[in-house]
Amino acid sequence: MTRHILCALDTGSLDEAVSITKKLSPHIGGFKVGHGLTLNHGLDVISRLQDAGAQRIFVDLKFHDIPNVVALAVREAGRRGAWMVTMHVTGGRAMMTAAAEEAAMFPAESRPILMGVAVLTSLDQTMLNEVGIPRPLDEQVLELGKLAMQSELDGMICSPHEVASLRTTLGHGAVLVTPGIKMPNLANNPDQQRSGDAKTALADGADYVVVGRALTSAPDPIAALDALLA
Repeated sequence: MTRHILCALDTGSLDEAVSITKKLSPHIGGFKVGHGLTLNHGLDVISRLQDAGAQRIFVDLKFHDIPNVVALAVREAGRRGAWMVTMHVTGGRAMMTAAAEEAAMFPAESRPILMGVAVLTSLDQTMLNEVGIPRPLDEQVLELGKLAMQSELDGMICSPHEVASLRTTLGHGAVLVTPGIKMPNLANNPDQQRSGDAKTALADGADYVVVGRALTSAPDPIAALDALLA
């Protein structure tokens, strides 16, 4: 079951990321890197983490630009060995289609998985309304999820709250990855407005759940993994 867990390396220190990867790579399904590592060290972090034992690197940079620029970003991430990449669905159908066409140029075994982001897990309904989106949050996620799949993306990033409805709507062919996972007996991450537990998210249909600081800062990360699914 721990192969369904992805560890978020939320640090700007490559040394720290390598140390965590060496410790956890035998036990989990992959590692997520974001702006903290890539802005410091570029996409070379992928090969460095692979050398440390990571088999799957999820590059979470949430591309959002004109179609040609996002297609180039997918090409470079895939060329460096990214297993999975993210983009904002609000970039539009043409942007996502360009990304999918670029990804299709890779051999099947090295083609990056393209994931859409509809509503960040740091947002709730009030915050969504503040940025000019009046539609109910759950409806927004479902409608953008359908658009993403129509545009040939592979799946969606979603909070634990939307896993079951997205699985029903998008079917079993869609990859669902769920951040916003809270650890037992710990306070919620203040960055997350829509959170839930790993076991429920997986039971509802998530393919992977993402856990960050609550795992990487645990005194015994292996014990924390066990507790996560208890």
